[in-house]
Amino acid sequence: MSADTRLEKDLTPHGLGEIGEPAFAGLAERHRRELHVHCYRMLGSFEDAEDTVQETFLRAWRRRETYEGRSTFRAWLYRIATNACLDLLAKCRPEPATRGEVPWLQPYPDRLLDELSADGADEPESVAVARETIELAYLVAVQHLAPRPRAVLILRDVLGWPAKEVAEFLGDSVNSVNSALQRARAGLREHLPAERQDWTGGEEDAGTRDLVRRFTEASVATDIPALTAMLRDDVRCSMPPTPGLSVGRDTVVNSWIDDGYDGMKGLRPIPTAVNRQPAVAYYLWRERENAYLPLTLDVLRITGGAITEITIFDGDQFPHLGLPDRLPADGTEQSR
Repeated sequence: MSADTRLEKDLTPHGLGEIGEPAFAGLAERHRRELHVHCYRMLGSFEDAEDTVQETFLRAWRRRETYEGRSTFRAWLYRIATNACLDLLAKCRPEPATRGEVPWLQPYPDRLLDELSADGADEPESVAVARETIELAYLVAVQHLAPRPRAVLILRDVLGWPAKEVAEFLGDSVNSVNSALQRARAGLREHLPAERQDWTGGEEDAGTRDLVRRFTEASVATDIPALTAMLRDDVRCSMPPTPGLSVGRDTVVNSWIDDGYDGMKGLRPIPTAVNRQPAVAYYLWRERENAYLPLTLDVLRITGGAITEITIFDGDQFPHLGLPDRLPADGTEQSR
């Protein structure tokens, strides 16, 4: 048992108020990644989640003497983080997402999610990340919920907190929490894909890997017919933060052609993974820079051997995904 773990285990109301800032920071840092994922689920934005975790730690330090020891230090931080998210949502996003569009949506790199899995497979947050509550379709559906029902859903169904504890978190009654949970579950079902229950999750199988490979090759070759053949009839495509949601194979393909994609040359791909989904980062050759520079990140949802959703993010997302900021002319990766 580490010194930080022993200190957290022995916390008392007086002890937390008396510890110094370095010791307090050490305790809080142990929970940074899981709090970041929690805030990300609440907010749908990687950057907003980072800011909210920092706000959580600041609030926790300033209010350390209010910790009464009735719950764990971890639960106390979750309470502060949840309320910090609700405060941000009230200030910046007074209305939930509409029409399937979430312009503030950002991807979350698997390499950071793996930090939680490595911490312990039996931990509640590790189990949740291994399931399908971090995929983009889930994140989009959650963003359609009003903030407080959203918080209840995540705390109860994803993290498994008891209703009584969630009520204490939010300053509500248990009956109010249970009612909010039922509303949130109903709202979630409305916005999740119909085949959601058929998703397998977990490791990609050989068929999925082969489909991603063929999609990548066809994209680099700008082979529209080959790409079209991989799309399901009701495929959806979005490009946050650009407004608009394209639905249907013909609509999606025509939008690519209208954007001039069929004439694009000089692409170079790097396979990656975000939100427990396969993704491909594309770089475009820039003559003036004598290098390939970030263009887009295509995140794929694959169901039944076909691509059912493509979420395309701009190259400005590459830094927090740990992707190179350029590829030299010889094609070797050059780290940031």
